[in-house]
Amino acid sequence: MPNDLRLVIFDVDGTLVDSQADILAAMAGAFAAVDLPSPDRARVLGIVGLSLDVAMARLAPGADHGRMVEAYKDAYVALRAKSGAAQSSPLYPGARAALDRVHQQPNVLLGVATGKSKRGLDKLIEAHDLQGIFVTQQVADFHPSKPHPSMILEAMAETGVTPAQTVMIGDTSFDMDMAASAGVTGFGVSWGYHPVTALGAAQTILHNFDDLDGALDAQWGIPA
Repeated sequence: MPNDLRLVIFDVDGTLVDSQADILAAMAGAFAAVDLPSPDRARVLGIVGLSLDVAMARLAPGADHGRMVEAYKDAYVALRAKSGAAQSSPLYPGARAALDRVHQQPNVLLGVATGKSKRGLDKLIEAHDLQGIFVTQQVADFHPSKPHPSMILEAMAETGVTPAQTVMIGDTSFDMDMAASAGVTGFGVSWGYHPVTALGAAQTILHNFDDLDGALDAQWGIPA
């Protein structure tokens, strides 16, 4: 592959799409399955991005995490089927236009690194007509939970780029810590599920998708 390729990897929940309503409802179902009260909104959103088994262990130590994971998945699928993935997990304002702009750049590849399952990501991509946008898709089924760098390392291996040619964009401390562990630049976003104060490992904070183009240009020394 040419050595001038660039890779931009996106987190999904809280970065590209706002799925918090379904996440909160599915988590309530998971806790109900083991007869426990659901945590408050802040605690639930605080674990978004982790793989489900790790998330359940953090939220409910000592509970039947396997049962909770299955109950969460069942509830999430039911909620998505009821309203459709495009409605239950809408794209944030400006997300689609930004993806299209970056995708059209000849030397830039797009990827995803998400705590979602492959099935969940496939449904979301189909619902938002994003087929063909992401050349590498890293999901929880095949990797340790964030912030382990495995997802980013595999994305770079698949696309043949170096850490200096890679940017990770996400809304949580897990995303930014994963980027740091992989030796790549992290762009945090201010509209997601973790407060900006938690994104200490981020080199840049984006406040809307219009900020993305200039931040990428600055990262790679391309005049805006």
